[in-house]
Amino acid sequence: MKPGEYMSNEIGEIPAIYRRGVESEKDLQAAISYIKSHRISNVQILARGSSDNAAHFLKFLIEVEFGLPVGLPSPSTVSIYGSELHLSGTLLIAISQSGKSPDLLAYLDAAKRAGAATIAITNSKDSPMALGAEVHLDVDAGPELAVAASKSFAAQMLMSYSLVTAWSGKKIDYDLLADCAQALLKIDLTKLVESFDLNRQIVVLGRGASYASAKELALKIQETCHVAVQSWSTADYLHGPISALAECAQIILFAPSGVPEKLLEDVLPRLYDSQAELFWIGSGIDSQRGTRIGGSLLQNEFSATIADVLLLQRFAQAVSTFNGFNPDAPLGLSKVTLTN
Repeated sequence: MKPGEYMSNEIGEIPAIYRRGVESEKDLQAAISYIKSHRISNVQILARGSSDNAAHFLKFLIEVEFGLPVGLPSPSTVSIYGSELHLSGTLLIAISQSGKSPDLLAYLDAAKRAGAATIAITNSKDSPMALGAEVHLDVDAGPELAVAASKSFAAQMLMSYSLVTAWSGKKIDYDLLADCAQALLKIDLTKLVESFDLNRQIVVLGRGASYASAKELALKIQETCHVAVQSWSTADYLHGPISALAECAQIILFAPSGVPEKLLEDVLPRLYDSQAELFWIGSGIDSQRGTRIGGSLLQNEFSATIADVLLLQRFAQAVSTFNGFNPDAPLGLSKVTLTN
């Protein structure tokens, strides 16, 4: 197969994964019954890599919908430092593609012994993580052959949204989401990819629901193109990192359809006044300048963020292959990373 063909094919499967989301409703209702049987006062989300980026999305959803405090714990506090946890009233949600990393498993086991309610979200129902949690939610993305996660990350984003939506008693139109995602597969990225220069500074910015997407795109470009990429919340970017903005920088901004009008109002005047080249993913802001890569027209920010995942994956894959790399097998990486 040609370099990047596995990743391209797996991105092409994402709309079908979104459409199958309706099939998870029975398992989701069981998970919600489990959650409601406990007195939950706070949430922890356990993850690494791309799954950690999906965790940021889930964190934001829970905070917005329920106002619960949500943290992302450090697994090494258990696996290396041997800390004793005290998690009465805590819901621990573990997210992993493989469900095999030793540090995550050690933390999950310690959390159960410390009184936490536990849910695992994985792409492998027979993994140690799936079997170790009290409740398992299968993202049902199927085998993923490319080292760079694409469809598994999209499926984790969808399952995160599905869990919170079911928890709040709402519904998702999975067919509409899948149709919008399918439309994004048809956008021609050729000219954009040819003009994107890996030798210039690259900064990826998002806020709200799209902060997770900004982190994921930066990770994907780093993995598949072997260059350093910065990713920030736009608010954090103004608290110092913007001072390192180069005149020749390329900035990719996420602004999914349905975002609050004032979401990026603090950072945009600074970016418009700069010499940086701006690229946009999402249709939520009528920008004064820059190139729009594309974006879903869904009016719900969270649904639009999930649909737009296809564009960030496609962009990273296309830039990588155009520059002679193979995103299916990035240098120095393996599909399953086992950390202690």
